[in-house]
Amino acid sequence: MYSISTGSGQIPLSPWSLADPRLAQPDSDLICIGAELDPITVLHAYTVGLFPMQVDTESGEQELGWWSPDPRGILRLDQLIVSRSLRKSMRKFTVTFDQAFERVMRSCWRNGSDGNWITDEFVETYTYLHGKGFAHSVEVWNTDGELVGGLYGIEIGGLFAGESMFHRERDASKVALASIVHKLGECPGKRLFDVQWQTDHLATMGVTQISRETYLDELALVLRTVPCFLLLGNDREGNG
Repeated sequence: MYSISTGSGQIPLSPWSLADPRLAQPDSDLICIGAELDPITVLHAYTVGLFPMQVDTESGEQELGWWSPDPRGILRLDQLIVSRSLRKSMRKFTVTFDQAFERVMRSCWRNGSDGNWITDEFVETYTYLHGKGFAHSVEVWNTDGELVGGLYGIEIGGLFAGESMFHRERDASKVALASIVHKLGECPGKRLFDVQWQTDHLATMGVTQISRETYLDELALVLRTVPCFLLLGNDREGNG
């Protein structure tokens, strides 16, 4: 697979060639199975509209799948819906960025069925990418200093691909989502916030759906944007 120039820098040649999602059948979310979860291949995948997630096989085992949902769930940064109750909840928490990445990722793994595809290999790869400035976390802390919510994702150029989130107190994951959207909205340039699939929960916050073709077209337009975390850093957001 060829090298790619992005606002995050040049991503080196990948040892694996992944299937092109533009050639996939409409409404088929799983594009291909196989390859390895090495950091370079993972980064390449995001730049072409794919993301890795384990898939259950007929034998009951899991294999590495590469996904490109059709339709794709996205959140326009200017269309975030913050309800009155969520706004009230936001004042109860303190929000930070990139202060406890691995804890957030492991909490997503252990909380609920949505994170059950996360494995130690995923944690290792994404923690490595965090150290290289590609993977980021949002932490939500209660007044006792306990980590009660958060999310993590990948940022390449103007793409922020949200991977998973968790909460241990009411609205904590929503606070994390609202906080990262606010941060990205402060940065100049074209940006695309990817949430993979639209769920009922995410729809209440403004998540919509676009076709895979439209998503891939928009992705190509944002990859050369300078990453928001590179522009603003990862300072504490605070509460209120």
